[in-house]
Amino acid sequence: MKYQPLTWHAGNRFTLLPEASRFLPAMLEAINHANHYVLVELYLMESGALADQVIQALTTATQRGVRVYLLLDGFGSKGLASSDRERLLDAGVALRFFNPVGLHSLARNLSRDHRKIIVVDGQIAFTGGFGAVDEFLEAWYDIAVRIEGPVIADWEMLFRSLWRSRLTRSEDKRPAEPLPKQRHAEAFDGGATGRVIQGRGYRYQAIRHSLYRQVHGVQERLWLCTPYFVPTFTLRRRLARAAKRGVDVRLLLPGAKHDHPSVRYAGQRFYQSMLKAGVRIYEFQPTFIHAKFVLADDWVSIGSCNFDHWNLHWNLEANQEVMDERLAQDVCAMFERNFSASKEVLAEEWAARSWKQRAFEWIFGTLDSVITRLK
Repeated sequence: MKYQPLTWHAGNRFTLLPEASRFLPAMLEAINHANHYVLVELYLMESGALADQVIQALTTATQRGVRVYLLLDGFGSKGLASSDRERLLDAGVALRFFNPVGLHSLARNLSRDHRKIIVVDGQIAFTGGFGAVDEFLEAWYDIAVRIEGPVIADWEMLFRSLWRSRLTRSEDKRPAEPLPKQRHAEAFDGGATGRVIQGRGYRYQAIRHSLYRQVHGVQERLWLCTPYFVPTFTLRRRLARAAKRGVDVRLLLPGAKHDHPSVRYAGQRFYQSMLKAGVRIYEFQPTFIHAKFVLADDWVSIGSCNFDHWNLHWNLEANQEVMDERLAQDVCAMFERNFSASKEVLAEEWAARSWKQRAFEWIFGTLDSVITRLK
């Protein structure tokens, strides 16, 4: 089956929600005001304070007669206690898991659902880098975007298609409840243009190719934030070429506060070539930055994709792309705030880094190269 990029839709509203203190209340409020159905698809969900808040909101919705569907990744939800699963099922939440880890091929076990989708009544949607784990309360910096308008139909289509997939499994012994009839949002006069862009591992990489096109055609600025900077050769080359032709190319990356330090070392082996080409690199200092967003002139991409070759090769991903000057201004201001909270990596200082640092780059870079050859 050949997958095509989803359609650009006009008449949408997009609201940037930087930091959990803004996007978590907004999501819970939307669920608390649902009248018909709630669809939630997450990679990470682990028992704890945030999971309790989410479970409370979902179970309260079912008590009002709202139909609630929760789709979790089989690996990313391993930390969700059986008691919490039972709470959801007992309340009437339809619960399914994507590709539980099992005794099958390594490639299948590596394939994960990394998307983040919340749809309420077909009228409001959210996407970003969030999950239902306590790290998002204080320890990690992330963002989300609130979506209103016709483009929500495509987010809902992604959820519905995967929900029905043979790779999802239910722990509920009762007969499966059918998905509700889809509701469609009206367009706003003068609203913004946006589309959903997806990735399906190495089989289909529309997200990758869309970013490549933007980097190739960007005129003034290309700012990219990703928590796991292990880019493909093609992306590195295009970023370098853009910088050399005078584009303001900047990378916003995690500093020493990182959930996978080995990945940081693997990516740092590319710093010297990027800096030499004129790319500016900033390492975020306050916390681990888990957000994934890109600004190319007035084009914005926000979602689940880390733009590293591991995610692009194995995971189901989805981003919201937007062409909108107002949202671009908001994202630009957010980038600038985060740059000011970061340490810029300077070429002369990086060239003088320690041999220990260089050794870690080589060790973890070599390991990364071996792993990415797995099929």
